[in-house]
Amino acid sequence: MQGHEKLEKNVGLLAFFMVIAVSLGGLTQIVPLFFQDVVNEPVDGLKPYTALQLEGRDIYIREGCVGCHTQMIRPFRAETERYGHYSVAGESVYDHPFLWGSKRTGPDLARVGGRYSDDWHRAHLYNPRNVVPESKMPSYPWLVENHLDGKDTAAKMKALRFLGVPYTDEDIASARSAVNGKTEMEAVVAYLQVLGTSIKNKR
Repeated sequence: MQGHEKLEKNVGLLAFFMVIAVSLGGLTQIVPLFFQDVVNEPVDGLKPYTALQLEGRDIYIREGCVGCHTQMIRPFRAETERYGHYSVAGESVYDHPFLWGSKRTGPDLARVGGRYSDDWHRAHLYNPRNVVPESKMPSYPWLVENHLDGKDTAAKMKALRFLGVPYTDEDIASARSAVNGKTEMEAVVAYLQVLGTSIKNKR
């Protein structure tokens, strides 16, 4: 009892053992996942983002979309009936960083690819109230005005290849020309239209 009392009264010692306990618990849960194929292997048909989709993803991150939209459907009936097939780890193996999110001010976007037309997405991003009158989402009119030059696209793809994304030399060589002159709106729409399609196409 004396040792336990000493531990509780010594804040520094207590904090040290708390860190040890949490670290061991976390490692016990996380480390086995590194060796499971279901987590590390891409689902059949999964392709790396094209240069335009990759730029769109970066704009999606820049504009803070992940703060209001998750990209992870949990395996509950209420979620799968609304959003579609639950998310699986193999869909995200090429995502660096993951954009699963944790807060839904807006709907989950994990299966939004192909659900709406390109025109709908453009109108929605330009001014959400044009298509969803009750929407609280901000407008992004500058996406139409801003153009990409692609000067960093190849470097991004090289970095992702180093992390295991299977980009070819041809993909990297053509990256700049694939996005140069395109609007940010085109890039974001291209990204949204691919979300979840690797699972959709299997069903």
